[in-house]
Amino acid sequence: MISYLQGKIILKKEKFVILEVAGVGYKVFLNKHNLLKLPASPAKRGEPEIDQLVELFIYHDIKEDKSDLYGFFTYEEQEFFETLMDIRGVGPRSALDISALGSLDKIKERILMQDEKIFEGIPGIGSKKAMTIILELTGKIKTLGQKSSSGDEAENALVQLGFSKQQARDALSNVPSSKTAEDRIKLALKNLGK
Repeated sequence: MISYLQGKIILKKEKFVILEVAGVGYKVFLNKHNLLKLPASPAKRGEPEIDQLVELFIYHDIKEDKSDLYGFFTYEEQEFFETLMDIRGVGPRSALDISALGSLDKIKERILMQDEKIFEGIPGIGSKKAMTIILELTGKIKTLGQKSSSGDEAENALVQLGFSKQQARDALSNVPSSKTAEDRIKLALKNLGK
């Protein structure tokens, strides 16, 4: 698997660059934020500097019918992208769009504040999916904290996602109560087919 590339940009498009590495061209998808950070040529406004080397950490997405490369300037950005990819229903394009929402610290801060508006405008992410992403990321960024009024944090999280209390209870009835709140929510969401 490819996890790092250093080479010259020979072509830049709206969503990707072609990076020449030892005579081979690699198509690397970048988020909008990182595309804007590419070094620009003073002679051609907005065009990347052809002679300048660019270093990218790579997430190599291999499927049966395709093999795509996603590039990041820091390893931390790449790790965050991989964390997003672990969330059920979030594909590489959505993860790339999410990672373009600003600096990594700013995104983490808004997720910890449970600000679902952060995902507005990203295709395929409605309010239920936004809350699912926030819950899973909150669990990964820090352990789920405060207990809710009813005492069942997982049940309340499912109700916040739009399920009825009865649906939440039924979905959680098959989940061992010894598991963490985060794991209970994930398993309940699988039971609910989300």
